[in-house]
Amino acid sequence: MTQHLLLLCILVLLTLLLSYILFLIIFYVPPRKTQDPEKIDYPPGKIYEPFYDSMKNWILTVRSTPYENVSITSFDGLKLCGKYYEYAPDAPVELMFHGYRGSAERDMAGGMHRAFRLGHSALIVDQRCAGLSEGNVISFGVNEHRDCLKWIDFMLSHFGPDVKIILTGISMGASTVLMASDKNLPSNVVGILADCGFHSGKDVICAVASSMHLPAKLLYPFVRLGARLYGKFDLEELTAVESVRNCKIPVLFFHGADDDYVPSYMSRINYDACGSRKKLVMIPGAGHGLSFPVDQDRYVAEMDEFFHKEK
Repeated sequence: MTQHLLLLCILVLLTLLLSYILFLIIFYVPPRKTQDPEKIDYPPGKIYEPFYDSMKNWILTVRSTPYENVSITSFDGLKLCGKYYEYAPDAPVELMFHGYRGSAERDMAGGMHRAFRLGHSALIVDQRCAGLSEGNVISFGVNEHRDCLKWIDFMLSHFGPDVKIILTGISMGASTVLMASDKNLPSNVVGILADCGFHSGKDVICAVASSMHLPAKLLYPFVRLGARLYGKFDLEELTAVESVRNCKIPVLFFHGADDDYVPSYMSRINYDACGSRKKLVMIPGAGHGLSFPVDQDRYVAEMDEFFHKEK
C-alpha cells in the first residue's frame, strides 16, 4: 500500500511538473523590460525577412504620426494600453488586436497604414502581456475577448454614440475578435476583419506541436491542466468557431494560402460556421500573417468591396 501511495504521489508530482513546464512555454510571459524606443521589433523567421523594409517603414510611419495614448482596466484589474490614430473625426475606427507574443506596433503598424488607405482611423492595442499592457498569461482569446468587449465600451464613451467600429485582428487577435462576435455587441460594431485566425486554442496548439514532431495528443491534456492550474483559465471555455455560429456582424476572413503555422483550413472552418454575411479571401504565396504584405492592393480592394460597397 505504501509503495502504491508513493507511486501515486510521484505520478501526481510529474503531472504537475510537466503541466507547469508546458504552461511556462505556451502561456506565460515574464515581466518585460523597458525597450529601446529606437529599436525596430521584427517578427522572427525567414519568411518575414523579405518584408522587413516595408515593416520598418510602417513602424517609422506609426511613430511619426500623431496619436493619443489611451488605456482601460480589464475585468481582472490589468491596465491595458493602446494608441489612437485619427484619419478623420467622423471616420470608422478599426479596433486592432495583434497576434500571439506580438505587440501593437510590430503586428499592426501595417494595419494602420492600410486603415488610412481605406479612410479609417485606427486604435491599435497591446493585448494583455504585450507592449505597455500589464499581465503575464496569454489565454488564446479566452480572456482577451473580454478585453475586446471592454475596449468597445471605452470607444463608445470616448468617441461618442455615433462611432462606427470595425473589429480587426491578426492570428490570435483574429480569433479574439471572433470569440467576441456573438456577444451582445452594440450596433456601432459594423464589421469584423479576421486575418489568419484559428478556430480553437486546442487545435492550433496541437497543430503547432505536430509540426514540431511532438506528441500533440499526449501532451495536450497537460497543456490544458497547466492553463487551469497556473493560468486560471480553461482553454476550452469557448472557441472562435462556436462563437461565429451566432454572429450577426459581417465578417471578412483573410488567410495566407502558404501559412504553415496557423493552417489556412482553420479560417475555412470559421468561415463555414459563420452565420452572418461573410467572405473568405486566400492569398497565394502568403505565409502566416503576410497576406497584406504579399498583396497590398488586393487586400485593400477586398476590404473596400466588403465593407464599403457590398450591401
